[in-house]
Amino acid sequence: MATATPENDPVTASGPDDPRVRILSAAGQEFAEKGYEAATVRDICTAAGVNGAAVNYYFGDKQRLYLESVRHAHQERVRQVPQPDWLPGTPPETKLRDFVGNMIERMLGLGQPPWQVRLMLREILHPTDACRELVEDYIRPHFTILVAILDELVAGSLSQAELRRVGLSVVGQCFLYRAAGDVVGMLIPEREINHLHTPEKLADHVTAFSLAALGRGEPLPKPSPRVSSRPASPSGQA
Repeated sequence: MATATPENDPVTASGPDDPRVRILSAAGQEFAEKGYEAATVRDICTAAGVNGAAVNYYFGDKQRLYLESVRHAHQERVRQVPQPDWLPGTPPETKLRDFVGNMIERMLGLGQPPWQVRLMLREILHPTDACRELVEDYIRPHFTILVAILDELVAGSLSQAELRRVGLSVVGQCFLYRAAGDVVGMLIPEREINHLHTPEKLADHVTAFSLAALGRGEPLPKPSPRVSSRPASPSGQA
């Protein structure tokens, strides 16, 4: 199946008043909130302001509507946060930082409709038939780019299996902040979240951590020595 782009995607090419676009947007929000089974075509049509026959006319059935909704959500994220386009000779370290920053921004979805990311997250955690299409059309091509960057970083010294494992580790670091964002917020003080957990700071950290693991970057900063809060004894012994 060919990958749709903003230029040839009929959803993007048409306007927001197009009934098909309204149905997709309403369906995406319903599916993201309730899941495939609980969401109803009736509620979707009501939210989209169309009659009940519109889903069958444009999509055939509820399953196809769900598949198209997941695809539409990902296309919108790609449109909002496009993949970096590197000039020849760009260092692989720069490519990795750009790639990681792009991935974190897409996953967190700050300033964008939250249902798009929630729908894709639901599909990844509880996959349906749409997941295979999502993987083949979008996730695999991006993962292939990441593996190629890693291969360039290590100058071919790792096997493809090892590169894929490292690539999954990079993705996993980014995915944590999306999938377990609420838990992260409970573990980390609010001031630290605001200062160190911005998309830019997270991208810098994941990149530095990954480069250090590959031996292509400086070791992460060593923790500062702890200063004991216990007063010294008069003899100078603890």
